[in-house]
Amino acid sequence: MAPTATCCNEDLWVFGYGSLMWRPGFDYVESALAWVHGYHRTLCIFSHVHRGTPERPGLVLGLDRGGSCQGVAFRVAAANREKTVDYLRERELVTSVYLEKTVGVRFAEGGYANALAYVVDRSHRQYAGRLPYEEMIKLIAEGVGINGDNPAYVRNTYEHLLQLDIHDAELAAVVRRLDQSSCRTALAVAEKKAGANPGP
Repeated sequence: MAPTATCCNEDLWVFGYGSLMWRPGFDYVESALAWVHGYHRTLCIFSHVHRGTPERPGLVLGLDRGGSCQGVAFRVAAANREKTVDYLRERELVTSVYLEKTVGVRFAEGGYANALAYVVDRSHRQYAGRLPYEEMIKLIAEGVGINGDNPAYVRNTYEHLLQLDIHDAELAAVVRRLDQSSCRTALAVAEKKAGANPGP
């Protein structure tokens, strides 16, 4: 656990790089674009709960070591600090694949702060690492968990990044492939219906 997560009466910064950016789930005073160095955003975690199951896992984002990551930092009022950390631990540590860390963030408009972030535990059995591209697509396309289907999670994250003018090449490629697969599926369904209902 992050040693400074609940031990003082100061405002808390939380760094979001995936679904926290568009569904934080906690009250915050302000948000700001920020960079974290030493970690990068990548689809590297088998999802057994939120976007998949142990039998049919999905694939979700983790903050993995190396590189840098641009995301959103949220400032939480000191009065809500403990409640927010409790909520985040319940949400992010459900299978302990994430590690709670305090990381330094650099704001896009200048300045620095320490922020709570959840990084992937490479020793955990749900750590997928860098999977072959086709395997990634298959897992995402078929993943469904308690928070919905995996493609929606990937698309929502990608679309939110675009709104923030953040480019993520990996997510862009995955979304393009998912869209192509959806078009092929829709075409196949339409052709099947046409075949089953021939005209006069």
